This record gives sequence, structure tokens and C-alpha cells, in this order.
Amino acid sequence: MGTKRKSIESCKAVSSVVGLLLMYSLAIIAIGIILVYNVPVLNDMQDSAKAQKVEQAFTVMDSRMSKVALGESPRQTTSVSLMGGSISVNGPGENEKGLMTIQIINHSTNMNEEFNCSLGTIEYIKDDRTVAYEGGGVWSDYGSKGGTVMVSPPEFHYNGVTLTLPIMTINGNSSITGEGNTAILVTSNNQPHVLYPNTSLSANRINPTDHFDELILYIKSDYYKAWANYANSMTYTSATMDDKNKTAIVSFSTKPPMGTYPLSSKLKVAQVCQIDEPVYDFDFDFQAAASSGLNPKNYGITATSGSQTLSYYLQKREGAEQLDLIVTYEDTDLSSDMERWVSIQNYPVNSTSPKNEDQYSIVDLVNDSFMMEFSKKKGGVETDFSWSNATINDTDVYSVNDLTQHYFKLITEDKPVTFYMDGGNQDPVDYSTSTVTINYCVEGNFITYLHITQNELDVTVE
Repeated sequence: MGTKRKSIESCKAVSSVVGLLLMYSLAIIAIGIILVYNVPVLNDMQDSAKAQKVEQAFTVMDSRMSKVALGESPRQTTSVSLMGGSISVNGPGENEKGLMTIQIINHSTNMNEEFNCSLGTIEYIKDDRTVAYEGGGVWSDYGSKGGTVMVSPPEFHYNGVTLTLPIMTINGNSSITGEGNTAILVTSNNQPHVLYPNTSLSANRINPTDHFDELILYIKSDYYKAWANYANSMTYTSATMDDKNKTAIVSFSTKPPMGTYPLSSKLKVAQVCQIDEPVYDFDFDFQAAASSGLNPKNYGITATSGSQTLSYYLQKREGAEQLDLIVTYEDTDLSSDMERWVSIQNYPVNSTSPKNEDQYSIVDLVNDSFMMEFSKKKGGVETDFSWSNATINDTDVYSVNDLTQHYFKLITEDKPVTFYMDGGNQDPVDYSTSTVTINYCVEGNFITYLHITQNELDVTVE
């Protein structure tokens, strides 16, 4: 009889196949996870690399456009890779973008000037990323992934004394979309239009700039936040933002005049130095306006800065030929009361003839020998909140010079102030013949020379 053989089943071969399948499955899952989570990152990196490439091209274009605008070359061409995006030139017209408004302000005379200059833009757009040339600078907008940043600074130079502002105006309206390269062609007649100084446009557009008080730039732009950040990064400038109107607001002050000059209803004072006695001269030669003579009921010289108010009040209280002085200081952030000083002597009222209209008085507010007495506010409480290094008691005596030096440093600490003269309904002062003399140590930076040009650039994309 033949021998029966039993088949023997083996698991070894099966286990190796199953292990191999498991390894492949895990690898596929891992690759899938990597693709799911990293493909968007890779795409973002690719898009970022493309945007950086465009930023570099626009930075090169910025340099070449400056050569055209400033007369070094009549024509320049820059090649830019589209990479699926679009480039548009947005000059004056329906698609105009970017506007700079310049205001020159004289607070004393209210003779203000304003002029507008179109900026225009050259923009590269792909998805929600934008790279733009505007106002002589290059700006990048990250869209939903971030804000706007400056890539290359605009043609905007201020050293604390001279502001140079060549305004680059883009002319042209064209666009192109695709994958290949395009050429951006820039030409100019190399004849900048001088806006300031230019007396043919206005008799007030002269240097130095001590005939106006303030210069304000309003930059309306899709990239206004980056404009404001750039201004705030500069040593001598600062800016605020009007989000509703997409506008960066940059302000500059001019140094107020010093010396002796005709009195007006306003007197601007810059920030004084924080030294012991920064004010050298502060006096008034008041001339009577009418037959009633120099007879003020309460002639006020008042400045306000935020929560602070400093006032000098001249009053005829004890006779027709003398003026008493009251000095008050308030800071509502520190106290609900005020510091109040009353003169214990007076400024004499003189006359060159028996006529009242010839009366005059020299009021020196930095006189070391003119004494003032500390007095609590009527109905209030005694207070000396501003004198951190001294304790002031009721009836203590200081000179008017001590008060002027102390309060001027406080009220001008953050910014310049304007004193307003107010003689009431029957102002006794003749402003055409009265004068003020003021001299002091100045702190801060002020525009002394201003140079503004408009440089027009004709741009096309090919």
C-alpha cells in the first residue's frame, strides 16, 4: 500500500507579503498626509517666491524711474515676469490711484494754501498679492495674509531742516496679463514742475518758511498704512492714519518767528528747551486803541495744550494808570483746581500826552523784580500740583519770571502752542501799533527750507 502524505500549510510566505503590504500602506498614508498638509505650504512658498521676484524687478524699476524723473536719462525699460499675474498702469483718469494733498497753513493770518498732485501707480496683481510702484517707492500688499509693507522708500527726504519732496506722477493707462515677460517703458521730458519755492504761483511760496506755521501732507492711497509706517520710522517725522479715507497724514512744523514784531491776536510758541530759564524775552508794548485809553477789564493772553491751560490776565483794578496781573495754570489730568498767582505790584500805564488814546504800557513777563503772590482759587482749595520740586503755600511770593519759565516748560513740553489775545467786546489794544518781543531756546525740529517738484513720468507696458 502506498503511503499517504499530508499537506503542510506554511504562514511564513504569507506573513512577508502582508508585512510588505502594510509598509506600502503606511508609506502611502504618510505621503497623503504630507501632500494634504504641505502642498498648500509649498504653493504659498512658490507664490511668495514669485512675489519676491516681482518685488526685486520693481525695485530695479524704481531706481531706473528715478534716473528718468531726475533728469539723468530720458528713457528706461524694465523687464518683469508676469507668472500668471497682471500689470496695470493707473494714471489720471477713471482708474486713477494715489493722490497727495499738500496744505500750507498760517494760523495767525488764516492765509492757507492747498494743492493736489496725482501719484498714479504701476501695479502687479496675482490672486490677492499686489506689488506696486507709487510716489517714488515700492509697496507690497499681502492681502488676506497680512498688511502692506514698504519694499523701497519713496522720494521723500527730511533732515530736520530741509524737506525735499519730488512728487512722482504716473501718466498712462494700460495693462497686460499672461505668463511670459513684459517690458515696462518709462519716458520723461526731464522738466520737473517746481511747486515750491515758486513766487509765480504764489507770493507766499518762498524760503525760508517762517511765514507759515505748519505743512501737512495727506497721502490718499491703498498703501496708506505703509506710507504712515515709513514716516514714523524716520528720525524727524511722524504720521497718523485716517482709515475711513485710506489716508496717511504727515505733519511738519516751522520755527515761529522771534524778535520784536507787530502784535496780532495769535502768537505761536515752539517747544522750549527744558533748562532752568529757556525764555529770554517775553514782553508786550501795548498801545491804547481809543479815547477810553488802555483800560482793560480782563485782557487775556491764553494758551491751551491738551489738558493744560496757561493764562495771563491784565486788569485795571486800582486806578487808571496801572495794570494788575493774574497768572493761572490748569491741568485737568492732574487736578480739578488751578494754580493762581496775583501781582502785588503793577505795570504802569504811561502817556505821551493828556490824550487817553496815547496811553501805553510795557508788560514784561520775564521781569525778575515783578512779584506775584500765590493765591487759592476763589471757592476752591489751595493747590500746587505742578511744582514737583517745591512746596508752594498760600501767600508765597515768586517773580513773574519764575512763573513764565516754569509754566512755559510745562505747556510746550509735548508740542508748540498758540497764545490767543482776547480783550473782550471793547478791546483797548491797538494791534496796528502794539508790538510783542519774544526770544527763547527752541527744542525740536522745524522745516526751514522747502523744495517740492512734480515729476511727470509716461509709462506703458508692452
